[in-house]
Amino acid sequence: MNKLNINDKAKKKIKIGIIILLITVAILSVALYIGNENVRTFFNRYILKKEVVENNVASIDLSNIENPKIYGYDKYITILSKNILSTYTSSGKKEYEHQISVSEPLFSANNRFLAIAQKNGTNLYLVSGQDLLWEAEIEDEIQKVNVNKNGYVSVITSGSSYKTVIYTFSPAGKELFKTYLSSTSAIDTSISNDNKYLSVVEINTSGTMIQSNIKIISIEKAQNDPTNSVIYTHNAETNKLIVGIEYQDKNRLAILYDDGIYTLYEEKEEQAVSFNEAKVTFSSVDLSNYTVYTIEKSSGLFSSNTQVILRNTDTFKENVYTAPGTLKDIKTHGNNIALNLGSEVHFINTNGWLTKKYVSEKEINDIVLGQSVAGIIYKDKIEIIHL
Repeated sequence: MNKLNINDKAKKKIKIGIIILLITVAILSVALYIGNENVRTFFNRYILKKEVVENNVASIDLSNIENPKIYGYDKYITILSKNILSTYTSSGKKEYEHQISVSEPLFSANNRFLAIAQKNGTNLYLVSGQDLLWEAEIEDEIQKVNVNKNGYVSVITSGSSYKTVIYTFSPAGKELFKTYLSSTSAIDTSISNDNKYLSVVEINTSGTMIQSNIKIISIEKAQNDPTNSVIYTHNAETNKLIVGIEYQDKNRLAILYDDGIYTLYEEKEEQAVSFNEAKVTFSSVDLSNYTVYTIEKSSGLFSSNTQVILRNTDTFKENVYTAPGTLKDIKTHGNNIALNLGSEVHFINTNGWLTKKYVSEKEINDIVLGQSVAGIIYKDKIEIIHL
């Protein structure tokens, strides 16, 4: 055997050894990251750069903006002031302006669409990035607006001879049909991801006990025969209040009750979470294929932490994130969850992983959240976090 062959074999063994060492280090690093909080904190701060601090990110100056109404959607932060809707990117640069006749806005965002309506008014708009897609003026007073991920819009109104009238619009702004409720009030709507169904939460308070129902309407049938378009009615137990609904994939409807979270699929309701079993502080069904609720837990004599439980509405698998201290507020959008801890914000995804941590020197007023951007709101500025 010559010297060249011996050297080649030695080099090959060294390469294999290095590869095995790197794999071992990677496995150990992942295991430590998952299992050790101190290691995870170190990686998040110094390696993965997940921690950002106040005054070290792009911002929007609010000092010269009168009575700003702030919202987040898609990759934008929007500010409504004096009937001008200004749209900013994650760099803090103003990209677009739209003139709209709205002073007290009702917002709803989904995917790349933002629906805006005048509260107790009649003006309605649909925006996407640089485009004001359409505007409409309807007959009744708007109480709530909802947009699905494809741009279909439903609007709950009052003020007519009916208790509630619900308008449904196409992404092009065409009024598809109206839904009339003569004796009940609608409190929420949701349009399915395949644009086939409109679900309406209605409550009846005329009796001694509150009755909540969900009506599922065929959008195709409603355009030809609105009075016979209800294909299913789900009646909640007497005196149980449905607070909100959200369509997720496979036409699965997530339902937020006052005492728990449920799912409705193929006319079968299943309880996901009971609020009677734990001290639940916040809950939401406004996520993509997940529901979220938070439980405050004591971690010592004078300390506590908050468990954030994310539950997949298809598999019922749970992911848990533990936040230090007590939550001030929670915001949800798509796959993002923002946890407001007062002077810190933890941004997590539906897998229960921290994606960003924001640290402030002072109390945070509020948070707005989009698909890939968040705004930390103070009295005089908005700090922008790219997610």
